[in-house]
Amino acid sequence: MPDMLQRLQDRLKALPDGLQSHIYRVRDVALELAAPHKIDLEQAELGALAHDVCRAVPGEDLIRMAYELDVPVSDVEQDFPLLLHGPVGAELLRKEEDLNDDILYEAVRWHSTAHPSLDPLGKLVFLADKLDPQKAAVYSYQAKLHDMALESLDLALLEFLSREMAKRIEGGGTVHPASVDARNSLILKLKG
Repeated sequence: MPDMLQRLQDRLKALPDGLQSHIYRVRDVALELAAPHKIDLEQAELGALAHDVCRAVPGEDLIRMAYELDVPVSDVEQDFPLLLHGPVGAELLRKEEDLNDDILYEAVRWHSTAHPSLDPLGKLVFLADKLDPQKAAVYSYQAKLHDMALESLDLALLEFLSREMAKRIEGGGTVHPASVDARNSLILKLKG
């Protein structure tokens, strides 16, 4: 995987400076969260560096790329194409960078919506993205979320999904079906 790390870093150089900065801040958070959860540091770094490879792609291009890469597009994604940057990015890395690690692929694919199938690495990448210190103004509860994430990825993910889904519903927005399924799955897991 060392050559994957180098290829990713080379790919990131083509992204806008602000996005590169975000990605490297997410990497730092991911590495911080990895240790208490015994997640491989190299995997955490790769997931964080890979998560936003398609974030700068305009919405209409994401939809086009999704169809070209055989990535399914839901009605919610058609309405809000930015949600496709994870799935398109994961598939692009699979085809262009020979990303054959399913766990890493899933972490990149679902880092915007979450998904019931996420393993600890996927949960870590999802949360690290939201815990970028520059997003503190967006997520007023970020400090609490950070503390929760150090203790339990499941509880932190449930907290985030619950708050953000409530905000979207209250504002009349859509909620991605994978987010709903992920939240339900976490509730059932934590109950049992």
